[in-house]
Amino acid sequence: MPPTHDVVNVVDPLVGFDVAAADPALAAGLAAAGTTPTEPLRSLAVDAGAAEWAEQARLADRNPPVLHTHDRAGRRVDEIEYHPSWHRLMGRAVGAGLQAAPWAPDAGAHAHLHRAAGFYLWTQTESGHLCPISMTYAAVPALRHDADLAREFEPGLCSPEYDFGLRPAAAKRGLLAGMSMTEKQGGSDVRAATTRAVPEGDAGHYRLTGHKWFTSAPMNDLFLTLAQAPGGLSCFVVPRVLPDGQRNAVSVLRLKDKLGNRSNASGEIEYDGALARRLGEEGRGVPTILEMVTMTRLDCVLGSAGQIRAGLSQAAYYAAHRRAFGRRLIEHEAMAAVLADLAVESWAATLTGLRLADLVDDRSPAAATLLRLALPAAKFWICKRAVPVLAEALECLGGNGYVETFPTARLLREAPLNGIWEGSGTVTALDAVRALGRSPECAQALLAELAGAAGGHPAFDSAVRELTGLLRQPPDPATARRLCSLTARTLAAGLLLRHAPAPVAELYCATRLGWSGDRVFGEVPPGTATAGIVESITPSPR
Repeated sequence: MPPTHDVVNVVDPLVGFDVAAADPALAAGLAAAGTTPTEPLRSLAVDAGAAEWAEQARLADRNPPVLHTHDRAGRRVDEIEYHPSWHRLMGRAVGAGLQAAPWAPDAGAHAHLHRAAGFYLWTQTESGHLCPISMTYAAVPALRHDADLAREFEPGLCSPEYDFGLRPAAAKRGLLAGMSMTEKQGGSDVRAATTRAVPEGDAGHYRLTGHKWFTSAPMNDLFLTLAQAPGGLSCFVVPRVLPDGQRNAVSVLRLKDKLGNRSNASGEIEYDGALARRLGEEGRGVPTILEMVTMTRLDCVLGSAGQIRAGLSQAAYYAAHRRAFGRRLIEHEAMAAVLADLAVESWAATLTGLRLADLVDDRSPAAATLLRLALPAAKFWICKRAVPVLAEALECLGGNGYVETFPTARLLREAPLNGIWEGSGTVTALDAVRALGRSPECAQALLAELAGAAGGHPAFDSAVRELTGLLRQPPDPATARRLCSLTARTLAAGLLLRHAPAPVAELYCATRLGWSGDRVFGEVPPGTATAGIVESITPSPR
């Protein structure tokens, strides 16, 4: 080997580590709800940091799904071929119950919180395959609007067995659900849907005709979709395969060539008289499917929190092992300030996501009231924050971070999706304003939540006063983004003040609430104790 090829000062891949071991925010979020990681969570955390699963993630991303519209004889099949690594990832996620375990009859205490922690941990392997996992989780409460549909499909959706392929639902060991709502002329304005639903035969059966612009994971077994019935926009369940084994009249026209989320198939589909069953009442499609939207928005928050944590781990590990100017990167004060700043962002996102999941477990009217405002606000803010956080984390690796052989490039490509899915920023912010208009008690529930941290930091108290003023005004779309931003930041700050180490809460409050004007990561107050924060979140492979 020529001497110019000697390999020195190059950081080995971050593999062979327990992703929960250096994640004090995860432990604090669970402890705040009175629980600890279960054995399945501990196992998932070890796998999420294993070399084997890092390779599966790389292969799934580099080998996107392929659409086969016809077989070799010319028969229409509309099937999608995935790389074997996709199926490995899916099998692990379903086996861990991430797709529906909290809805099972034997689900124990903290079921949604433990599932949220698992989703957060497993996101740190690869995000694309978790799209159908999330939709399946979200479909179950929506299906419960119809007892017959719930009885038919819920056992399969809750099954811990991954059974890929187009076959009748009754013939499969496990099922997955998808969503098919948006159309090219409407996007988030789902009420502009032009897909038609014509009643046929027995009550509740319809034939659907129309074009859907985004349908995620078209190989799933059933889809919740919206269409215009005689009584108005309604929600329907569309199986891909009918009970007699015939393929439903659902054509996959093409797959989207996306910035990220490459392992997952998102397609344009066409209904040509597809058989469907109505879910809920005619004309009540949006309220019915909102059950699904609420749960997928929770997963958007958890997914972004997981991506942020994954980027932080890569940056901190690299800085701990790469040397420059005579010292390890992590020993340079300027780099330590950046990493500490990223760490408190991760702390905030993780505690917020887990708190929201704990509210889902609560099931009390008070918890539901708080969720109506806190969830869209958190989705708006945390999913947006993932993009600059992951860009900064990538930059900590320098040019190496920009190369696809390092996972930071994939993380950055993935980051914008959660901010778009289930309502982009403005749509989500307007949903928060509408929640206040319809349920003014949301404001009081939020302020009651924040009261537990009153007096914890001057910037927090000042932000709560400003938020109180906004909440007392009539709901105004013009201030929707400000409302969501301030709600999410004060909610996170309150959680940090109660459940995080003082230096973490202090840095967050000083920079996210007390700072005025633009700032970049690493601009921290003089004297900030960054070393302890960074040390606590830096992973150490075994």
